[in-house]
Amino acid sequence: MTSFDPNAAAGHGSGVFGLPYTERESRVVLVPVPFAATVSYGGGAEAGPAAILEASRQVDLFDLQYGRTYEQGIHLREADPRLLRAHAAARPLAQRVIEQGGQGDAATLAEIDAAGALVNDVVHGAVQEILRAGKIPGVVGGDHSVPYGAIRAVAEHHPELGILHFDAHADLRVAYEGFRWSHASIMDNVLRDVAGVQRLVQVGIRDFCEQEFHAIQASGGRVITHFDGVWQRRRFEGVTFDTLCQEAIAALPRNVYVSFDIDGFDPALCPHTGTPVPGGLSFAEAVHMIGAVVESGRRIVGFDLVEVAPGQDEWDANVGARLLYKLCGAAMAGG
Repeated sequence: MTSFDPNAAAGHGSGVFGLPYTERESRVVLVPVPFAATVSYGGGAEAGPAAILEASRQVDLFDLQYGRTYEQGIHLREADPRLLRAHAAARPLAQRVIEQGGQGDAATLAEIDAAGALVNDVVHGAVQEILRAGKIPGVVGGDHSVPYGAIRAVAEHHPELGILHFDAHADLRVAYEGFRWSHASIMDNVLRDVAGVQRLVQVGIRDFCEQEFHAIQASGGRVITHFDGVWQRRRFEGVTFDTLCQEAIAALPRNVYVSFDIDGFDPALCPHTGTPVPGGLSFAEAVHMIGAVVESGRRIVGFDLVEVAPGQDEWDANVGARLLYKLCGAAMAGG
């Protein structure tokens, strides 16, 4: 690595967060997944990885919570061209199905599902490589369908995995709008297919259908959902936010995968995300909870950040880049 000044402005064309590290030199390796074929309301999440990369160069590298995170190395891979082609082919088809109320012919649905399956395979293979090299993987989406392959790879590498899921939505719908790999079905697919996931702990949830509510109740404790409205009521009654965090974290096993849909935040922090919902977490609250996972002695062994959809300004990407740096720091701090 060439001489690097962490206090200087990021160089033009530098890596994520302005860092010069190669993948071999980095402890955290990020996989960009610019795919958002099945988003059902607002669009643009496919542009998230590129926007976050650009905004990341404005993040100051010394972190009061985690110190010199950058010294251990963070590297963002180039986007796999197959993912770009898959999005370009599948998104127009999915858009037509969505406009028809989720009514698509079998051939069209099969083509969209095939694109999703390709994304799963590409991401699974990339994360397998990163794990085998002894590094920590992170996925930067894209919509919330894209980390399925990463979760499967991490669960294969770290059996009895727990998922800490930040989101406005439960994402437990079964093939939403007819799409097997819908962004709204990610956790249903994980629970159905990935036996190595021991428990799913959800926070920020405030928008869900009755079928999802019943799925949570019928999970036998495999899914523990902390509804945003319940947390807010308890806080009004005097319970501290830290107490709520500790209660949620206590259900997680030692190895934790963090899946962070940006709409878990108050929509003031992500106004252009595809399906914003009133309520949600502040930035400080989310950062506190992620840090509490590490302080509990648990390890963050993989993570994703999804549904960042840039608008005409850089606000959403700015928030996303800063959250991404915190996720990297927490994962490195866990040993």
